[in-house]
Amino acid sequence: MPVNVEQIPGLNTLGISLARIDFGSYGLNPPHTHPRATEILVVLEGTLYVGFVTSNLNPGNRLFTKVLHAGDVFVFPQGLIHFQFNPEKTNAIAFAGLSSQNPGVITIANAVFGSTPPISVDVLTKAFQVDKNVVEYLQKQFWWDNNN
Repeated sequence: MPVNVEQIPGLNTLGISLARIDFGSYGLNPPHTHPRATEILVVLEGTLYVGFVTSNLNPGNRLFTKVLHAGDVFVFPQGLIHFQFNPEKTNAIAFAGLSSQNPGVITIANAVFGSTPPISVDVLTKAFQVDKNVVEYLQKQFWWDNNN
């Protein structure tokens, strides 16, 4: 559940937001970015496999990951693609603090395959080097944050 300037107008100009994330077994917060904030994640309960990918700069697109347990902390730099995954059968709970009262969120699959109107199949086929049927299949999916 996010807490930002939209839920609490008093956060305006304070430069902070907070989110509690409850993960069911094998729950996923899919690859996404926060264009206006760095995120710090604290695991309260359970285990999370987390990571982020560096930008395209040399040496680009490097993946940094870590398995976190209760009490562990991880930082996701502003604007970088990152994710959290619960690899266990038990639930996990985490709190995320963000360095903006309006951090924004761009879920990668939603943006690429769920845009309105859709991105041209020809563009996505060439960009991902996959068959047209794969792109059309992905565009028909219902994309959401599936934490549980």
